Amino acid sequence: MTEIYVPEGSKFVGQTITETKLWENDVNVLTLYRGNKVIPNPKETRLLEPGDKLLCFGKMEAMRDLIPARTRRKRSPVVQELDTQVETTADSSTRA
Repeated sequence: MTEIYVPEGSKFVGQTITETKLWENDVNVLTLYRGNKVIPNPKETRLLEPGDKLLCFGKMEAMRDLIPARTRRKRSPVVQELDTQVETTADSSTRA
């Protein structure tokens, strides 16, 4: 499941959900977010506008191909060094 953003100038702007042919790639549109509106299970005849977000379910590979390469972000996890020093108490023999 992922959100697909429809930016200004996208080939999807002005097309209906059917015309996008997402279904040909086994991608189903579950919800359309438009501004403050949430449109669950949008009709296939709904025209897409700039700024729309589509909550989609389908194959991740197919949905990933919908994102232009230049806008994809690689995740860069921040890795922290662990402290390898273990503190020991001076008098551990008095513990019960």
